[in-house]
Amino acid sequence: MSQTVLVTGGAGYIGSTVCSALEDAGHRPIVLDSLTGGNLGMVGNRPFYRGDIGDPDLLAKIFSDHPDLRCAVHCAALAIVPDSVERPLEYYSNNVTGSIDFFRNLAEHGCRGIVFSSSASVYDAAFGPEVTESSPVKPMSPYARTKMMVEMVLEDMATAGLRSLSLRYFNPIGADPQMRSGQVQQVASQILSVLVEVASGRRSTFSVTGTEWPTRDGTGVRDYVHVWDLANAHVAAVERLDDIFPEGGGYEVINLGTGSGVTVREFVKAFESVHGYEIPTTDGPPRPGDVAGAYASVEKAYRLLGWRPTLPLEDGIRHALEWADRADRVDR
Repeated sequence: MSQTVLVTGGAGYIGSTVCSALEDAGHRPIVLDSLTGGNLGMVGNRPFYRGDIGDPDLLAKIFSDHPDLRCAVHCAALAIVPDSVERPLEYYSNNVTGSIDFFRNLAEHGCRGIVFSSSASVYDAAFGPEVTESSPVKPMSPYARTKMMVEMVLEDMATAGLRSLSLRYFNPIGADPQMRSGQVQQVASQILSVLVEVASGRRSTFSVTGTEWPTRDGTGVRDYVHVWDLANAHVAAVERLDDIFPEGGGYEVINLGTGSGVTVREFVKAFESVHGYEIPTTDGPPRPGDVAGAYASVEKAYRLLGWRPTLPLEDGIRHALEWADRADRVDR
């Protein structure tokens, strides 16, 4: 059955891709975004409201315009880890206080279904390699702690009738395969961004930091999930909220990853196969704070959502490069 869904952060990388997936599944996304980190060009023709998620007057306007809203996908957040270390109060104010105000406004308007964009950064990085939803948590940055705090709020609100799912993302990669949305600001430390710099000649080599980890080839493992698979998991979450919580309020945490993980050397080889050029690499010691890495257990996602990832790493790399190439041509 078609639903009208409020998507906060719907002008951002993940939020806009979720909107496209909702539309493709026959639903109607309503976008709420402050455009602090979002891109108006990725809103498209969807109903759009610019402003703060905690603004009660704006929420009242949205529910007046769309009285059939019964579910929200909450993607809006400040989300740069180093920035959160420099500006922790802004992160707590925006991500935690703003979310609490948002949830209060939703409840006042009778909206009691929430799908929350959380993060695998809440887990204890020392545990692995497979991370289940019951693995130990130990958020190590202000950003990660804000995600953990919002999860705690949602869990406590379940006893008051709220139905919510916290989706803990591992490492999103790629773009909408139809090129309707993608990552606008690449983070310089991300492996794909660094490989692009090496391939373009802006860096001489790719540094493999850590080659003696207890993994398949000695390099660190990460779990890279295609953003389109991630978006479709949100669609399944929206559609199954009533089935998961048939008797009213409830709360669940669900990992979203691939269920396997990729080593650094495997990622480099996948990039070479897509890009068509060999990448020069150098081996070095691990960076301070590095760990062997981990990947998500996705059995709970399949059990509750009927969801499994379908797109391989190479598609994620290919779609990210295609999106970046289109963005470069637009900029020129």
